[in-house]
Amino acid sequence: RDVYGTEFGPTRAETLAWLADQDLVAVPFRAGGPAYGDPSLALVPRNASFFTLALVDLQGWTTFEEVGEFAPRAIVYVAPPFRHTHFGGRQVVVHHRSATLHEVFAYNLYPGPSAKKGVFSVLLDIGEQEGWLTAHASSVRVTTPYENETIIMHEGASGGGKSEMCQEIRRREDGRILLGTNVVTEEPYVITLSETSRLEPVTDDMTSCHRSLQNGGGKLVITDAEDGWFVRVDNLQAYGDDVHLERVFIHPDEPLVFFNLDGVPDATCLPWEHTLDSDGTPCPNPRVVVPRRLLEGVVNEPEEVDVRTFGVRMPACTRLKPSYGIMGMMHIVPPALAWLWRLVAPRGDKNPSIGESGGGGAPEHGGLVSEGVGSFWPFSTGTKVGGANLLLRQIVENPRTRYVLTPNQHVGAYRVGFAAQWLTREYLARRGTGRIRPEHLVPARCPLFGYTLREVKIDGQLIRPTFLRPDKQSQVGEEAYDVGARMLSDFFKAELRQYLTPELDPLGREIIEVCLRDGTIDDYVALTPLAI
Repeated sequence: RDVYGTEFGPTRAETLAWLADQDLVAVPFRAGGPAYGDPSLALVPRNASFFTLALVDLQGWTTFEEVGEFAPRAIVYVAPPFRHTHFGGRQVVVHHRSATLHEVFAYNLYPGPSAKKGVFSVLLDIGEQEGWLTAHASSVRVTTPYENETIIMHEGASGGGKSEMCQEIRRREDGRILLGTNVVTEEPYVITLSETSRLEPVTDDMTSCHRSLQNGGGKLVITDAEDGWFVRVDNLQAYGDDVHLERVFIHPDEPLVFFNLDGVPDATCLPWEHTLDSDGTPCPNPRVVVPRRLLEGVVNEPEEVDVRTFGVRMPACTRLKPSYGIMGMMHIVPPALAWLWRLVAPRGDKNPSIGESGGGGAPEHGGLVSEGVGSFWPFSTGTKVGGANLLLRQIVENPRTRYVLTPNQHVGAYRVGFAAQWLTREYLARRGTGRIRPEHLVPARCPLFGYTLREVKIDGQLIRPTFLRPDKQSQVGEEAYDVGARMLSDFFKAELRQYLTPELDPLGREIIEVCLRDGTIDDYVALTPLAI
């Protein structure tokens, strides 16, 4: 009604009438994964059966016999012609909810907004009613060369490094790792790691924190909310960029669904040969749907989360061009700050996934734009405050989980790509869940960053302290840092005021009020103790 000026009821009736005249494929699936998902149904025109294959690969194959008699918790209706007859050529997905049924009307053929994110919306709706969340996160089991295991769950807005958290560290031809390159002097900073940790993905994008998984042990328990992954391959440019994924894409054990890739019938489809957009440039959103069973080393059991990291895409910050790109390589934050970062969920610098209409974020905040509570807000059909309360409750109920911030693209004046995030992962795994002594923590100059470690040593090598505290970089300095800190602080305040409603949890109100009055890190810790 708000968008089109009319009720959805008549369009819904027309859609159902149109579907009644079609040859349909009826596909049962479990929204939320085969193990913990709710029985659901998709109705797809037979001549759009590739959509059915994508849905089954993403949500898992089941049969009516396996499910038994059921009342669908969700139904996905696919009616592509309505895109042109009713919505002016726009790809539209409409959600129609009741207390017992969530209907997803997909007026398009691309499965991203419906077979994937549409189901995400279903899970958020169910979770809001039942008191649990599906996180917009990836997670990975990291096993060090000493066989120590750590479960890391990585969250953040689009471009925040969720997919990259499950990727191997990229090495130069000589085997060394480029941590960063100074954007002013072009000086590279490289380190050497003889052996890195083994990675076993747990979840890729939709992480179920289902209430039945939780064991009361003080750590969040998670499992994958999908049976397949919608893998974006724009970062694959040539052979060897990611040998594990390339093996799956190029020599699959069964047919795969490719989107926006230049495929030829009866030939190998290469993930770096993207279709061209109308302007002749490669499509920025090439995808492959990969069932989990085709990926090696995937963890199929629920896992307890040891560390929850949050990634932010940061611009370069220099004395001559100050910006909010002042986050150090790794920051330890108390639960209160972890919650605030997830409420604000900044998209950050030059986000490749979601372009803000109008050409970027608010100039007064350096271009920062919020993706909304939990970064799942774009897919939520509930309220922001409701999501904020669920997220706060989840964080408070799991006090043994550690919270960390980590940037990508830049650390102050250094261009780092995802190397800072990868090395943070390596450090956290090698350090394990042991206690961090208070004297090893240094309050960050900007309170929103919590603490930084006094020093970080990986495989016997000390990381330059200026990567931990960008205000100490010669190309940044305290003055430019403080300009960036004000950008962040003003952005947080502008975004957080909307949550101050009567429905907000009282603890949440206290936390937000600390931010609004420029409180110190001690103020946040007083509300939610640091798990160190």
